[in-house]
Amino acid sequence: MKRIAVFPGSFDPITAGHVEIVRRALPLFDEVVVAIGNNAQKSYLFSLEQRMEWLRQVFACEPKVQVDYFENLTAHYCMRIGARFLIRGLRNASDFDYEKTISQLNHIVGQGVDTIFLISRPGYSHISSTIVREIIRGGGDASPFLPAEVVIPPSA
Repeated sequence: MKRIAVFPGSFDPITAGHVEIVRRALPLFDEVVVAIGNNAQKSYLFSLEQRMEWLRQVFACEPKVQVDYFENLTAHYCMRIGARFLIRGLRNASDFDYEKTISQLNHIVGQGVDTIFLISRPGYSHISSTIVREIIRGGGDASPFLPAEVVIPPSA
């Protein structure tokens, strides 16, 4: 049976920390699906199309990485594509407290989907999409926190 894992997120934008988690997860699975959870009720800084394109560019040389998007529950998406694992990165203790609860709910709703936690390396633990968006909105240079493929237009 193929070991498929989903790394879900808004990736608004994808950060160097996200990339580091995916690269560390690759040896553990046959396929890693980096999937944008798209919530029509939520406002994003970048369009779904832009975020999908960045993901495709960042992982273009990784044959085990698939890029996709979904709506509604992550656990239902996992069931639909046959993924038995979710990947989550943990930067700190508060991430763990939040993600632990979500993982327990996903296990029930996803009929046994397991969450694999990867602790961020120290050089990435301070990076979050929320902080990167604030830097971009404030007109700052977010490039130290982004993969090289992600070029933010000056008007963002």
